[in-house]
Amino acid sequence: MSNHPPGRRKLRTAPATATGLALALSVAGGAAAAPPDDAGRTVPASKISIQMYSLIPWVAQDGLDSVLGELAGMGYRNIEPYAGNFSGYTAKEFRALVKKHGLKVSASHNSTDESTWDETLDYSKTIGQHYVGSGGFASPGIGSYEDTLATAATLDRLGEAASKRGLHKIFGHNHQQEFTTVYTDPATGEEKSAWEIIADNTDPRYVTFEVDILWAYDAGVDVVELLEEYGDRIELLHVKDGSLNGDARATFADVGEGELDWEPILQAAHGKVRYYTVEYDLAPDGRDFAQDSFDYLSTLTY
Repeated sequence: MSNHPPGRRKLRTAPATATGLALALSVAGGAAAAPPDDAGRTVPASKISIQMYSLIPWVAQDGLDSVLGELAGMGYRNIEPYAGNFSGYTAKEFRALVKKHGLKVSASHNSTDESTWDETLDYSKTIGQHYVGSGGFASPGIGSYEDTLATAATLDRLGEAASKRGLHKIFGHNHQQEFTTVYTDPATGEEKSAWEIIADNTDPRYVTFEVDILWAYDAGVDVVELLEEYGDRIELLHVKDGSLNGDARATFADVGEGELDWEPILQAAHGKVRYYTVEYDLAPDGRDFAQDSFDYLSTLTY
């Protein structure tokens, strides 16, 4: 189903340089944008989560129990595990471990295999997880326009099943290719990215999106505009910072230590996004990343 009227504006691409990015996010019509009337908000701790994939080296060194305890001590109230964190734990055991440290599971990156979806939902429900999904989308993928539509249909089925089990929604998580892969709608002749096609052909009752901000910018997307246009479909963010390197792959940094301008992003996300999940793929110093990123996101005013 489509949730946007015909003729809606196309997403602009974001400038490739740090200077251009800052200008694009802060300048409108050649004049500095005025701050919103209610500027001065911060992201509450109850909405901050951390993707545990970031902490693989730290968990390997100190163990999951110890790491969760330290995260709670830093102020985290939520975590977003990935499938490897569940290894060796029954759902009841994992729930007890998380509860021991006063944490909740906001979402997880797990399997979206339709043949084992009931088992995935069983595990997710038992650990008290809100959203279900993976580090990508679902089968059959975005290899063609037809496949992209079929992926939207798969997400609808999986999301409806999750909803019937009392879970919130399924989400799709982007990298660059969902935005850089573009197809022509055979009915209208309009060009759309695979991400837009999936968003426009899924049921918002069952399907939402976890936008990885750095990967979206790396694909040339203006995330502020994406949030303004599709904000009602984006309930999760991966708050990932780093440097955009032109044609080269982006590099990562602790949140607040890269080149992204976070204030306008948070302004555009306000009132729409439920969880702001910090991430740094395989952070070399997970403890510092977790602390620095939580402190920055929880104290930054916008």
